Order: sequence, then C-alpha cells, then structure tokens
Amino acid sequence: GGATSGSAQPCWRCARESERPATAQPEVFPAELPDAIRGMEPQGSARLNSRKRRKEGVGPNGAAEADGIPTKMPRNCLGLREPAPFSDELEVDYSKPYIRVTYEEALRGTPLDRPVRVYADGIFDLFHSGHARALMQAKNLFPNTYLIVGVCSDELTHNFKGFTVMNENERYDAVQHCRYVDEVVRNAPWTLTPEFLAEHRIDFVAHDDIPYSSAGSDDIYKHIKEAGMFAPTQRTEGISTSDIITRIVRDYDVYARRNLQRGYTAKELNVSFINEKKYHLQERVDKVKKRVKDVEEKSKEFVQKVEEKSIDLIQKWEEKSREFIGNFLEMFGPDGALKHMLKEGKGRMLQAISPKQSPSSSPAHDRSPSPSFRWPFTARTPPSSPAGLSRNKSTITYDISEDEED
Repeated sequence: GGATSGSAQPCWRCARESERPATAQPEVFPAELPDAIRGMEPQGSARLNSRKRRKEGVGPNGAAEADGIPTKMPRNCLGLREPAPFSDELEVDYSKPYIRVTYEEALRGTPLDRPVRVYADGIFDLFHSGHARALMQAKNLFPNTYLIVGVCSDELTHNFKGFTVMNENERYDAVQHCRYVDEVVRNAPWTLTPEFLAEHRIDFVAHDDIPYSSAGSDDIYKHIKEAGMFAPTQRTEGISTSDIITRIVRDYDVYARRNLQRGYTAKELNVSFINEKKYHLQERVDKVKKRVKDVEEKSKEFVQKVEEKSIDLIQKWEEKSREFIGNFLEMFGPDGALKHMLKEGKGRMLQAISPKQSPSSSPAHDRSPSPSFRWPFTARTPPSSPAGLSRNKSTITYDISEDEED
C-alpha cells in the first residue's frame, strides 16, 4: 500500500507498472491536453467555462464532437485486473511534510513517484456513463494524475439530497470498478475541510463548475475555488441519475409488467392485487393484439402474392388471346388461308369437270362430260363398251349452267 503523497514510495499502480516485462510499452501521455484542460485557469479569472457538454454530433461510443473521433490503436493486455483500493486500507507515510504542487507544476508534469493527487466526490447512484466521463476528465487533468474519489454515505445523502436507489456499499463497489479510479474514500464528507484535504494530501479538487448549493451554502466548493485548488470538469448532457429515475417513473406500468413477467411477485414490486390483475390482463390483451397483427401481416402477404399471380395470369391470358385471335383471323378472315384454299379447290374442280374443246367442236355452250367423269347425282354408270358409249351419247346430253358450276 504505497499510496503516500510526498514520499519516495510509488503508488500501487506504479508498482504494478514496474512489475511488467521489459518488453511492455510504458504508458505514454498525449502531447496535447484536451481543450478543457488547456483552457483551465486558476480561480479568480473572469473566464466562464461551459457548464454542460453538448451532445450534438455524437461520435462513437457517445463521444461528443468536441472530443474528436479517436484514432484506432493496437490492442494491448495492460488493463487493470483488480478494483481500486479503499483509502482506509492503504498505508500512508506521514513522516514527510505535505507540500502541494502548483497548477503550473502540475501542467508541466511531475515525477512518477510524485503524482498530482486529484480528488473528486459525489453520490454515484446508478453509476452511468456521465459519472465515468467526469472521472475520466479528472484523471486526464494533468500528465501524471492520481485520482481519489470520495463517495458519500447513505446517511449524509438522505439528509442533504434525498433517497438513493443503491445503498452505500453498492455505490462504493461501482466506483471501485471504474478504470480511472486509483483510490476510493468511503463515507466522504459533504463539505471539504482543510483537515480532510491535508489528511488525504489533495492537490486539486475536480468537479463541474456549476455552483452547488447545499447544506446552507450557495456553493459548497466556494472556498476550494478561492484557494485555487478547483479544477473544473464538464457534465454530460442527457444522462444523469435523475433522468434515469424519471424514465422509470414515467413508464412505471411498462416496467412493472416487465418484472412481473420475469418472476417478481406483486409484493416485491409493491403492486396491489387489482393492479396485478390489470397488468396480467393487459399482457394477455397485448399477446392477442400481437397475434392478430401477425395474422394481418401474413394475410396481407398472401393477398399480395395472389394479386401478383393473378396479374401474371391475366397478362399471360391476354397474350394467348391475342395470339389465338390472330391465328383465327389468319385462317378464317376475309383474306385468310381458308378462302384461298376454297378458291384454289374451286378452280381445280372446274378444271376437272370441264371438257376439253376441239377446234371443230359445236358451239361453246354444248358441253359433254369427260369420258372418265362419274356424276355424283346419277345412278347410271356410263357403259364401258364403245357401242354403249356411243348410244348413251346419242340419248343423254347435259347443259351445266353457271350456278351449277358454283
């Protein structure tokens, strides 16, 4: 436990660094400090810091636009494997005097065995990203920073601020496991006294610069600011413990039904018998609505598929009908193939039934059938002998009119 300040013993995390293999890369601090650090001045200046971090242009992992998008770096395995210790578990060497470093000395950088001891306090109820970001800013105030975080007890918090969701042990444990924290002070005081600052050898106090009125004071950090020990940080807009509680209270019925579904009893949730039955009924109604909605969506999909198929069938039918009508007209139309076939057959029939005329024949209207032609409307068969043929020719003559030809 070498968390002494002003002594030659390194802190517990520096001791861990010395135990790393020689091949491990030492921690390198950025050459340029963040804008909030570069612009930070001792108290008494007329400069006014921005009170809340703006969330417009949110980058990766909730980073604000002012933070900039970090460049990718190779992955390493130098992360911490143990939570931060409590202050009352560390040994402090009080034999050496406590000498504060100035703001300029802290910015220039201090030796590894004399880090700048920065203190940040709070309630840290429902520990969230806003808390982690505030502690990250405090850790990065100076190139060599040892961050001490004070967590107030339940008694002080309930008296001065209000009831908490998490008890003090849960809040201590949550802060212990934040990667930026080097030491945790349990039962931290509500107002910082000179004795407390000297006991923990604190160089600077980090907190947002909004005046914190409490315990009968307009700003409990006023004396810290006047002493030039205040280092301002920025709040993260849109996230706070009060915001989280407001979300839960606003949607109380939703979360009550959620926990009832997960096996919590109505007694554990402080829900009355009537409300319990109401929540169960609402849950069943929601299930029915969901099923109906699923059926509607499936039916819509089915109807859409049927419409698409019917449209395809109609289009195919129209194409086939056009093709059928075209083929019909080609066959039976005024200039169709059937008419040409009939005309051709008529010509051949007339040619077959018309006799050949000789130059010395009788007038053109006197016609006689061909010797080999058989009339379909007579039962008599032309004789096969020449005598019978001559006799029939002398007795039977046919006169074919134009109607008969048609």
